[in-house]
Amino acid sequence: MKLRKALDKAKDERNLNEKPVLKQTGNGKEGKERKSPEYAQSNMCLLDSMITERNRGVCLNPDPDEIERYKILRSRINQRSANKPMNTVMVTSANRSEGKTVTCINMGFTFARELNHTVFMVDCDFKGQDIHRYLGIESKKSLIDYFLDDVPLNDLIIWPGVEKLTLISGDRTVFDSSELLSSDMMAKLVKEMGSRYKDRYVFFDAPPILERSEAISMAPLMDGILMVVEAGVTSKKDVQKAIELLPKDKFLGFVLNKHG
Repeated sequence: MKLRKALDKAKDERNLNEKPVLKQTGNGKEGKERKSPEYAQSNMCLLDSMITERNRGVCLNPDPDEIERYKILRSRINQRSANKPMNTVMVTSANRSEGKTVTCINMGFTFARELNHTVFMVDCDFKGQDIHRYLGIESKKSLIDYFLDDVPLNDLIIWPGVEKLTLISGDRTVFDSSELLSSDMMAKLVKEMGSRYKDRYVFFDAPPILERSEAISMAPLMDGILMVVEAGVTSKKDVQKAIELLPKDKFLGFVLNKHG
């Protein structure tokens, strides 16, 4: 209830430089105080906590049991990033409805909570973007507007009220987005997103591998790739086929979604 009241109160605030409504806590580097980013270049559109939790955004709550498996995932990725850059990570699945968007959101919450990193979630499932819907955010524009209508990126970035986390996701769809996501424009955008800030993780929610070609087009552009597998649903055959379509040097591993 306290979280809900805080979000409702913040909806009346117009100063985007205010401190975050949902302040994440955790251990920073010893002897150094973490400075929260300013959000003056983002559109403030606060998430709805009830809708987020209903859509299994478990890591918004600081004490859920399920957050532990995301902490483990965070630790593994952080270890990999110590050896080579791991700023851009694609989250995908073999088939649809396996939990990739929920995984992407909970990763965003978890990474933003305790590490000295900022998080940027980018919805690239252009036939039906879900990140904003799962968070209860009304957003019409998306990365599609950047590609097709030259809308500046800053006009698309949303700050949902979570410290150190921003996102791009909206209602607009396109029938065939493979040309967009495999274009030179996309390659430059991914590189720019990943290199602008060394302490930022960019999580791309990508379409399912076996149903669309977009994830295959995006894969070579990424530093790493995670595949969500639904326990008891995804067949070994589909998993094997999906892995064969991805660059082996980019593949980080699987995330087992146990939700029935």
